[in-house]
Amino acid sequence: MAQNTSPSRYTITAALPYTNGPIHIGHLAGVYVPADIYSRYLRLKGNDVAFVCGSDEHGVAISMKAKKEGVTPTEIIDKYHGIIKKSFADFGISFDNYSRTSAEVHHKTASEFFKKMYEQGDFIEEETEQLYDEEANQFLADRFVIGTCPRCGHEEAYGDQCENCGSSLNATDLINPKSTITGTVPTLKKTKHWFLPLDRYEGFLKQWILEDHKSDWKPNVYGQCKSWIDEGLKPRAVTRDLDWGIPVPVQGGEGKVLYVWFDAPIGYISSTKEWAEREGKDWEPYWKDKDTKLVHFIGKDNIVFHCIIFPSMLKANGDFILPDNVPANEFLNLEGNKLSTSKNWAVWLHEYLEEFPDMQDVLRYALTANAPETKDNDFTWKDFQSRNNNELVAIFGNFVNRVAVLTHKYYDGKVPSPAELLAVDKDALEALKEFPNTLSSSLERYRFREGSQQLMNLARLGNKYLADQEPWKLVKTDEERVQTIMYVALQIATGLAVLSEPFLPFTSEKLKGILNFNSNGVKATWDDVATAKALLPTGHTINSSELLFRKIEDSEIQQQLDKLEATKKANASTTNEPTDMDKEITPQKDTITYDDFSKLDMRVGTIVEAEKMPKADKLLVLKVDTGLDTRTIVSGIANSFKPEDIVGKKVTVLVNLAPRKLRGVESEGMILMTENAEGKLVFVNPDEDGVANGEGIN
Repeated sequence: MAQNTSPSRYTITAALPYTNGPIHIGHLAGVYVPADIYSRYLRLKGNDVAFVCGSDEHGVAISMKAKKEGVTPTEIIDKYHGIIKKSFADFGISFDNYSRTSAEVHHKTASEFFKKMYEQGDFIEEETEQLYDEEANQFLADRFVIGTCPRCGHEEAYGDQCENCGSSLNATDLINPKSTITGTVPTLKKTKHWFLPLDRYEGFLKQWILEDHKSDWKPNVYGQCKSWIDEGLKPRAVTRDLDWGIPVPVQGGEGKVLYVWFDAPIGYISSTKEWAEREGKDWEPYWKDKDTKLVHFIGKDNIVFHCIIFPSMLKANGDFILPDNVPANEFLNLEGNKLSTSKNWAVWLHEYLEEFPDMQDVLRYALTANAPETKDNDFTWKDFQSRNNNELVAIFGNFVNRVAVLTHKYYDGKVPSPAELLAVDKDALEALKEFPNTLSSSLERYRFREGSQQLMNLARLGNKYLADQEPWKLVKTDEERVQTIMYVALQIATGLAVLSEPFLPFTSEKLKGILNFNSNGVKATWDDVATAKALLPTGHTINSSELLFRKIEDSEIQQQLDKLEATKKANASTTNEPTDMDKEITPQKDTITYDDFSKLDMRVGTIVEAEKMPKADKLLVLKVDTGLDTRTIVSGIANSFKPEDIVGKKVTVLVNLAPRKLRGVESEGMILMTENAEGKLVFVNPDEDGVANGEGIN
């Protein structure tokens, strides 16, 4: 079954944040802001919504943080759970419930889930050899092991992943492994664990994802899932030898806990239970009724867990519905560099809220307008300032302020009675009535970036209408005409107050206060903007104007840039890492003529398929839609990119390069690449949305 087009209710989940650090803008842009926009929108449409989340408090990351700080895991999770929960609340993320995986209801829910699957025979029980630290007298979970990556040679790869080349690893794959606890060389020791045999679910996943959701899931999500399934799924351990987590609830599980990737997504279910009990509701329909639409909001690093592993768990359990969509976002970078918690290269939410008080919506808008929906995007403080000053202040705020000030100046704050509506007035009101449908189209397709610009277009409509009609000039010669103009402008401003709520909730509330809207306690719905004869009736009194947004000064932005520069210098002094200035620039090649250059035919293309070349560590075989055709290109980028991460990427292609056979595969073109300061490959790609495949590069 594909999309659920008329659900009775919605269950919306946002990825559980790890409680080993605060929330930063990458988390917000990738997961929490789009999830909140969608949930608020659905409520305004009158839908039954359960929007749930919670702190992910188990796993090795918590144990490592506790050891590093010399405290207990409980102290770590309590500290960061408090910071994260307060940050979300202060930022206006409207969870119906924000729980935590240390809660009793979660331990009970996860244990029952495991026991049911265990009793049904859904697990494989195996004894395997795992790395063991003799000095610490414990088995080493993935992140407690560091060594040389067998694929790229990076000497500080973790036991589960190499952060240099992105390869997924097992701890036993590492060359020269060392314990991060004692620094000793670990030994191999036998231990028993339970595995989820994902290979049993390949047929189900092929049908459910590759067929049923071929047309409605985002290309990056679909492509990553396809790559995993095509490579063949293997059993994954669901237990670990750790003392921090949910104890394995069956005989033989002593000293073991549920692996964090198994227990964390069950946190969505336990959070729903917690909410339902508090509200006097039945939780089961939100997870077990086929008329419920389940949507997971996550970042791209969690696609495999939410699209392959968790659905396989739900399928095996037998009682639960499957997600209707998983609109995962790509990554957000900061000032040209990858966000990093460990290197403090981030804009932390709790710090932003202190440094820019009462400006939550400015950050929400900047992150949404530049959301990494189809490709990695870059947050810059200059863009943040520009979005605020040139759009929120100059367009949205300017229009609302004009309307409120003129209404008080001409009519003592009362909505005037319109005279005869001219064609321009009717056009403006009809355009206003179209905006709910226009915005719905964007939001229902998870295009929040597009939606934010449509909302700004409504403010532009109001600004243009006022500028064209010039009531401040006409008031001296045609008072009756001005009444009509101000009546229409007030309807547009009220439409903005309603439709901005998912995107700019604090601004919406403030604007409703200015307009004295909903003063009778009846909340306007999304559809009222399209159907109501008048959102603000004649004779209604509005309140005094107040500025919705303030201008952000250059000095404030420079302060933030200086803060990041200090972080960069601190990192360089401790790690001796190269900065952009340190990279050696390749000398210019021989001069060519324009005729030489004009022979190159470079086009915009999109990678539609990607897979590893057999027996070739560096090569990927790509299928690229060039707009002219879909062709095969062999590219030596396997050390920098995983196949599933680049499906859906826009690239620049040299299309008229003579074909060349590489290991028996004919390559018909070249992808343009460059290297960053760390020597990693980077796509030279078109940044603008709406650039079609086949467009020439001039």
